[in-house]
Amino acid sequence: MSDILIENSEGVTTITLNRLARKNAITASMYADLAQAVIAAGGDTACRVLLFQGHETIFSAGNDIEDFLNNPPATEEASVFAFLRAISTCEKPVMAAVCGPAVGIGATLLLHCDLVYAGDNAAFSMPFVNLGLVPEAASSLLVPQLMGYHRAAEVLLMGEPFMAEAALEVGFVNRVVAPTETNAYARTQALKLAKKPLTSLIATKRLLKAPTQAQVQQVMVAESKLFGPMLQGPAAREAFGAFVEKRRPDFSNL
Repeated sequence: MSDILIENSEGVTTITLNRLARKNAITASMYADLAQAVIAAGGDTACRVLLFQGHETIFSAGNDIEDFLNNPPATEEASVFAFLRAISTCEKPVMAAVCGPAVGIGATLLLHCDLVYAGDNAAFSMPFVNLGLVPEAASSLLVPQLMGYHRAAEVLLMGEPFMAEAALEVGFVNRVVAPTETNAYARTQALKLAKKPLTSLIATKRLLKAPTQAQVQQVMVAESKLFGPMLQGPAAREAFGAFVEKRRPDFSNL
């Protein structure tokens, strides 16, 4: 079965992360599929709303570490950045249903969703610094805008998880529901949106995004230019080596 499931029904394109055995960790080929799915939905007249979802126990563990090391995103043309460009520029409403851990890009992709519904077991983390890296998906811009500087610094510098209720408090998610109900609730909301005039939805989203859209793209490029070299740097090598060897990383000389 495919790692990415795509279903089109009643004006809603549902994109499901379907790699549960690997905690929905995302590979380079999955990013390519996700980018293509978003682009295709954007051009599909039958699609009015996009909905991302995972499993009730896990949204995504972020990058698949083994694949990530074997296929590092060395340039801005890497599939992960293609996906981020696609989701951040999608004109149609983008929604997400999130349960369980949402790590790294599993959390930052939500910054480009218009509506996010979380299970009460959701845990969001952006541990880029812990991996010797820098934020991506324009999270270095959007997280401070959303949470304020000090909370953003805690999220991005400490890299520790914050739970669903905290996410709701800072406006990172729209509503918290039971994990067993999250995907169904998000679909109900998506169907409501799909019944509204698409021209109005697109125009309103464009107005909402207009003040920051150009800056978001600029920051994503700036982040990606740092991300690639740092991935090859000694801190990242130590972090990923420690992960593979199941030990604590030692950054004392880095």
